[in-house]
Amino acid sequence: MSSKKEKKTKRSTKKVSITPDHRIIKVIESHIEETSSWRIFKIIGEFVSGYEFLKNYPLSASIFGSSRRGFEDEIYKEAQKLGYKLAKAGFAVITGGGPGVMEAANRGAYNAGGKSVGINIQLPVEQKTNPYVKESIAVNHFFIRKLMLSFASEVYVFFPGGFGTLDEFFELITLIQTKKSKPIPVILINREFWSPLLGWIENQVYKKNNAIDSEDMDIYHLVDTADEAFQLIRNLADMS
Repeated sequence: MSSKKEKKTKRSTKKVSITPDHRIIKVIESHIEETSSWRIFKIIGEFVSGYEFLKNYPLSASIFGSSRRGFEDEIYKEAQKLGYKLAKAGFAVITGGGPGVMEAANRGAYNAGGKSVGINIQLPVEQKTNPYVKESIAVNHFFIRKLMLSFASEVYVFFPGGFGTLDEFFELITLIQTKKSKPIPVILINREFWSPLLGWIENQVYKKNNAIDSEDMDIYHLVDTADEAFQLIRNLADMS
């Protein structure tokens, strides 16, 4: 009898040995938990810094477009012209701070003596802020920059661009459609570039598949030139 009790006691007090592998796993889990927590705080910090930065520009226009347009390109020239006109009208011109259309819009605002602003993204191969940005802030995450640009301005202008420009366009009109953002003028410049996409939205998304309402297509306005865009902005400002 006594020997059985002794065996039971020995079994119940037996310790589980911790192997080197267990220790490594514990260290990794601890590191992941710490890294995730700090990442959240860094993201919150970037949002706070970003919105404090944007409070300096109560009247502003955000301009989007391809980073691949050179200064001899007609799209570049139109973006520069619009940046100039907007700055002269008292708008701060806000872009992603990079080259191409962003540089052109900042250049126009800079030459007008106005507020030329960049919200740049920090990349492994760093994207340089274009030389016409007077004031800028850099963030680590694309989604933070996109959200800041989406809530920065009183008007949004889209020149021809690639996936990034299209992503920002659809993000913004979705926010307006779902009333997550107030109704804000969204202007597309260059009929040749935008008309096929808008035709597809009307014929396939609206008419054929009934995936949006007819008034959703009133969220954006299509023009051909910087002069038309500026006149439309003035008309919309007079109506508000």
